[in-house]
Amino acid sequence: MPTIVHFEIPADDVERAKEFYGSLFGWKIEKTPGPMDYWMISTTNAEGEKAVDGGMLPRQHPQHPITNYIDVPSIEQYVAKIEQLGGKVVVPKTAVPTFGYFAVCLDTENNTFAIWECDAGAS
Repeated sequence: MPTIVHFEIPADDVERAKEFYGSLFGWKIEKTPGPMDYWMISTTNAEGEKAVDGGMLPRQHPQHPITNYIDVPSIEQYVAKIEQLGGKVVVPKTAVPTFGYFAVCLDTENNTFAIWECDAGAS
């Protein structure tokens, strides 16, 4: 069953947001190497076991929301289902090289979410 596997938090001031979430929840937030400014967020559950991880990035536009990524076996298959059920795709299938693909969507209530397909061969 598809489930949330990643979340993203946009920030106007990444250092301020890192301090807030790190202090509030004890999250480990570290900048990742690469062509874009992105910080990985590591979370754990109450027993200290790895939980759902996320990311932080500079806000891309004024209405840039927190986005949950839901793992699916096929972007194409789920894009078709989303549109059939009355949702919309606002960012089409996009590669994250060596990791996979994502598409950003809107549900029938105009809430943003993303679907994610793992694929180490993505380019």
